[in-house]
Parts: sequence; structure tokens; C-alpha cells
Amino acid sequence: MSKTGFQSVDEYIASQPEAVQGMLKRVRGVICKALPGAGEMISYGIPTYKLHGRPVLYFAGWKLHYSLYPATGQVKAAFEAELAPYEVAKGTVRFPFSEPVPVKLIERIAKLRAKEVAGREKAKAAAART
Repeated sequence: MSKTGFQSVDEYIASQPEAVQGMLKRVRGVICKALPGAGEMISYGIPTYKLHGRPVLYFAGWKLHYSLYPATGQVKAAFEAELAPYEVAKGTVRFPFSEPVPVKLIERIAKLRAKEVAGREKAKAAAART
């Protein structure tokens, strides 16, 4: 990731090495399919997906891998066995470019994150009412 200040996810992906752009497009497509209605933008210099104004999932391309953020405790627990082959640290899941995109896993992570965010919003609304 050399350039910052991207204006769109398309621009972000185009800035990555040609050899990995297809994989990043695939990751983007999986997330968009799993989170219909999510807003797509650049936040913290990387692609970000928001629902109801709240960030749900981020991804970023690096030299040898791409990452999904955040890997919350709930995500780690729910997909412990499926995440075992990947590096998971400090809220990040790292997927190597040398392996196929785990479409179903990313889709399930995105959906779980959407539920987590919705649950927090419901809890905040309930607390505000009391």
C-alpha cells in the first residue's frame, strides 16, 4: 500500500499490483453481496463497508496478503476452526495471496459483523429509552 488519500474503492484496488487486483475485486464482491445496502467508502485509507452509518468491515491489500478488519472476539470464536489456517492477530485476519479467496468464510464473517453492529445499535437504543 504505497498511495494514500484514495477517493474510491475502485481507485484503491487500481493502486494495488495487477497480480492481486482480481483477488481484491473478488473480496469486494463477496462483501458487497453479503452486506446488501452497505455504504462503500474509503476510511482510514482502506475500503470500508458501513450499515446505518456504522463501520461493519474493512479490507486492505498488503505485500503478501490481504486483511479483513475487525476480527472481533465473536468472529474469532464463531469461525475458530475455519480461521485456523490463517494468521489472526490484533483484530485482523490475514489471507495470503497465494491461496484462493475463501468466499464462503468472508461472506459469513461479513454477515456476523453486520449482526454484531445491529445488536450494538439495538442495545444503545434500548439504553437510551430507559
